[in-house]
Amino acid sequence: MITITIPDVGDVQVPAGVTAAEALADVKGVRKAVAAKVDGVVVDLSRPVTSDATVEAVMPGTPEALEVLRHTTAHVMAQAVARHFGMENVEFAIGPVIEDGFYYDFELPRPLTDEDLPAIETLMTTIKRENLPITRHEAEDRDDALAMVRADRAKSRFKEELIAGFPEGEGVSFYRQGEFMDLCRGPHLPTTSKLGFSKLLSVAGAYWRGDEKREQLQRLYATAFFDKKDLKALIHRRAEAEKRDHRKLGQRLELFRIVPEAPGFPFWLPNGTVIFNHLVEYMREKIQERHYQEIRTPHIMIDDLWKRSGHFDHFHENMYFTEIEDRSFAVKPMNCPGAAITFSQGLRSYRELPLRLAEFGLCHRFERSGTLHGLTRVRSFVQDDAHIYCAPDQLQSEILGLVALCREVYEEIGFGEIEMFLATRPDDRAGTEEMWDHAEDELREALAKIGADYSVNEGDGAFYGPKIDFKVQDAIGRKHQLCTIQVDFAMAEKFDLEYMADDGTRQRPVVVHRAIFGSIERFVGVLIEHYAGNFPLWLAPEQVAVLPVSEDRHADAAGNALQELRQRGFRAHVDWSNNKLGKKIREATLKKIPYLLVIGDREAGHGTAAVRRRDGTDCGNLELGELIALLCEERDTRRLTPILDAAPKETE
Repeated sequence: MITITIPDVGDVQVPAGVTAAEALADVKGVRKAVAAKVDGVVVDLSRPVTSDATVEAVMPGTPEALEVLRHTTAHVMAQAVARHFGMENVEFAIGPVIEDGFYYDFELPRPLTDEDLPAIETLMTTIKRENLPITRHEAEDRDDALAMVRADRAKSRFKEELIAGFPEGEGVSFYRQGEFMDLCRGPHLPTTSKLGFSKLLSVAGAYWRGDEKREQLQRLYATAFFDKKDLKALIHRRAEAEKRDHRKLGQRLELFRIVPEAPGFPFWLPNGTVIFNHLVEYMREKIQERHYQEIRTPHIMIDDLWKRSGHFDHFHENMYFTEIEDRSFAVKPMNCPGAAITFSQGLRSYRELPLRLAEFGLCHRFERSGTLHGLTRVRSFVQDDAHIYCAPDQLQSEILGLVALCREVYEEIGFGEIEMFLATRPDDRAGTEEMWDHAEDELREALAKIGADYSVNEGDGAFYGPKIDFKVQDAIGRKHQLCTIQVDFAMAEKFDLEYMADDGTRQRPVVVHRAIFGSIERFVGVLIEHYAGNFPLWLAPEQVAVLPVSEDRHADAAGNALQELRQRGFRAHVDWSNNKLGKKIREATLKKIPYLLVIGDREAGHGTAAVRRRDGTDCGNLELGELIALLCEERDTRRLTPILDAAPKETE
């Protein structure tokens, strides 16, 4: 007999080898369980429990249950694809769970089309109704696993390659439902009847193992939930995301272009350059308040520099290289070594610390063509980067100041929930264990001081130090990682950086790497979708459109309004076209211009304007000087919401 501890129930004695489901048989509501946790590890309900353990049910509504559901639904989707095309015609690759769903990669006899998806969904429903038991099968070793997969299907080269890469002596497991078997660690639902509500979402291309030199596969994206309402909410969110797609809005609003002649290298158009420059100006104000010094470092430096810093070993596959006079140079993928060289120009005094060096540095990284995505994954980008060189006893206050800066910026930009993550030492890292212990302890202490609620991402730190990462939630609930604060005890050693301490000794500074926006390109991409192109007044590429009702009768009044607006620094224009007023309003609204000033007979005679917002709100008739003063307040305070509300119509 063994002792099973069930939370909220207590200890029970059961025979060794009972299944997790049998161990939980007397737990209230356990019939709804989709899996079990044995000593904290999620397993199949059919998994035997052979020794004393804590066992608990994994119920719908938990993250673990959702992952099991989606994992199983991926197998059912693959089985449906096999029935649709014929098992002998399908080569199966991989099908992992991802955020918001899952995908499966296939090699198929022909391209998937939108017409295939309803048929595959129908087959998935059929498999669910068949109530097929899902069973786990263990192979003794790699040879046994290879024999199993070869016996099961005619095409198996991707699965064979995966198996060949498993460690020698490690067990290999498969899961079977009906005629379909797949290589998998599990766990899975007990039967296909336990499936929830699923939806096939899209088809994309993919390379086997992400290598563009390997086989081109077809990737089928899908999602699944236990609750139909959750599925509908995701579909609605995806539809909203489609409307907000920064690539489409960026083109329609003439913000940027990415052209075939420069794939992955954005061209900023005049409208987009306005946004770019205002974000840089905004961040410059923030860093000037905090006594940063701005620097600029070369775009190309000898490759020995990157070997010294460690970037060559970790990023050389994503770097660009060139030769100058028979010497090898690298185009900088990041700004850290340039800042280190700047610090090293002469022996620094402790009185200069903390030395905060900021750089809006242009970086270049080679990203494979399949990963490029509008502004959010590019090959050239500008980081709002900074490197802070401080004494060890200054580190805490610097970290706390940076956390406060991140929160301030994201609140002013208008993001919703902010999440924080502590990323700890990776397997491949620079420096000593003592350095890493110290750096991680400093970050934990800072987070504790502010009472931050944070998660730990084990092993996700940079190769030179642990970090705090920030994720923000946009207007439709999606999360984006932006700010990072990294503590680095290794860089000063690599570049022999020193300062003269107050006791006359030479000491190593601590280096804090930080970026608030991250890359400005990616940040703008996120902002376009967050605002749906409706930028607040201070960021809007064009802020005011003046719309004369008659090109002839109201030309002088419209011209005077334009002149006054421009004198106060507004980006404005007059629509001098012969279009009717309705069309002028529609065109200005499509350009997402925040304010439209209509000038007709009454307005021209009284020095006023009939004010409309881009959302169609009628703000009434305002005297031009009063209106411009209000708009100045909205712009200069960087308000996120309009200062002008709907106003009653003015009567003569």
